Amino acid sequence: MNKLFKTLAKCKLSLLALAVALIVGSCTKDNNPFDLKDADKSQYGGNSNDGVIKILAIGNSFSEDALEANLYELAKEKGKTVIIGNMYIGGASLAEHKKNTDNKASVYNYRKIGKDGVKRIYNAIRMDMAIEDEHWDYISFQQVSQNSGQLETVQASLPAVYNYVKSKVTNPNVKYVYHQTWAYAQSSTHEGFANYGNNQTTMYNAIVNVSQKAKDIVPINIIVPAGTAIQNGRTSAMEDGFTRDGYHLNDLGKYTAACTWFETLFGQSAVGLQYKPAGMGNFEAAVAQNAAHRAVLKPFEITAMPDFLGEPGPLTAPVQIDFGDLTASPNWNQVRTVTAGTRINLKDSQGKEYGGLALTITERFNAINTDGPAVTNTPFNMPENVSRRSFFGNSKAAFNSIIVAQSTFVLSGLDQSRTYNICFFGARGGVSDNRETKFTAIGTNQAEANLNTSSNTANTVCVNAIKPDTNGKITVKVTSGANNNNGSGFYYLTSAVLTSN
Repeated sequence: MNKLFKTLAKCKLSLLALAVALIVGSCTKDNNPFDLKDADKSQYGGNSNDGVIKILAIGNSFSEDALEANLYELAKEKGKTVIIGNMYIGGASLAEHKKNTDNKASVYNYRKIGKDGVKRIYNAIRMDMAIEDEHWDYISFQQVSQNSGQLETVQASLPAVYNYVKSKVTNPNVKYVYHQTWAYAQSSTHEGFANYGNNQTTMYNAIVNVSQKAKDIVPINIIVPAGTAIQNGRTSAMEDGFTRDGYHLNDLGKYTAACTWFETLFGQSAVGLQYKPAGMGNFEAAVAQNAAHRAVLKPFEITAMPDFLGEPGPLTAPVQIDFGDLTASPNWNQVRTVTAGTRINLKDSQGKEYGGLALTITERFNAINTDGPAVTNTPFNMPENVSRRSFFGNSKAAFNSIIVAQSTFVLSGLDQSRTYNICFFGARGGVSDNRETKFTAIGTNQAEANLNTSSNTANTVCVNAIKPDTNGKITVKVTSGANNNNGSGFYYLTSAVLTSN
């Protein structure tokens, strides 16, 4: 960002010179009486031979997901020093970028990861300031997600944005990148999903079509097939578990996208890289790396991953699940988001992975309650960070402007030859009415259990010997029980423990 300060200083000198020139202008016919030289961009455009690889995205939250997490660390592992910039406006389309360049608008968050790996954010920045801040080796473009498969929207705005960027770059050898983004999760509630009939495959195919034709619109040098990498990963045991809200990437999705960028830019296979985000298991990392590698080999078609369909087997330790958003506790899998499409991959309490064992919310909860007990006395041995929060729904009357009559999550990646037990705890402190919560588990057989969650500190309930369905899944439905007399029909889920027989 020091280059920007030099630019600002230069502007101040120019203004001073202009003022003097106006004063003495009547004494000379020369419009540049002091023979001031034109700006030399090499003075503030970075050094093209400093061994640092510089990448700038003109994007939005999707470039944030793909570039701001993991890419720096992956490059560092291979001895590469990078600077990563992201000209960020949430939800920005190419049309918006065009408008901003036309208006010279200071509206961007310039998010810059320096050579030291530290991310710094500069507000109210114009696009030209970021372009001229470094001697960028790669500059990428992308369309906003809901229009990413609509060719006409890219044709309408990309040429103007490209021409503007080209007029400002300081590196004549810069390579232009088109970032192929990803289709939404099939359960996504994003309103833009309607552009593709709310169909993931339709959206993916449309995105591929646009990315294939990007080079015919402007001189694109490189396509980064992040969308294909995510779609490849969805054929694995991870299924649709690459987003956190149905469209933005979760940790697995971000890592997959970063691996795709790494392999595309540096020409080195992502498979076998040692760096992975904290808390990510080896199986998940292998899925991400292989999905990225196969996408780089075949950027415009899905490559199935039958060799990553999971490793079902007996659970050698309980799988503990925390439904809340306090700091995650060791040995607990935390579900932090109440909306449909939320998915987490599960480990047991000893940290063992089972390759594909996951929990996915398919019907939302209302929100997260913060009035659970600090101290409990149950077989779960819950820390306070688990017991103090719970997901809740409301089956009888609106709360937060909605009625949530039933919430559902699915446990997948289970061994079809075994049966499983699921035990539940729920609590809402400081109340005395009956807030009975009913838990129903459905596989090839079915069982239910009821728990009064009002001011509960000690009671749990279990459903036992549930056999997964033919897809290795057990569906759990949560709602108010028959004895629930709360006017809103509030029901609660704080934690669950899964074991196998």
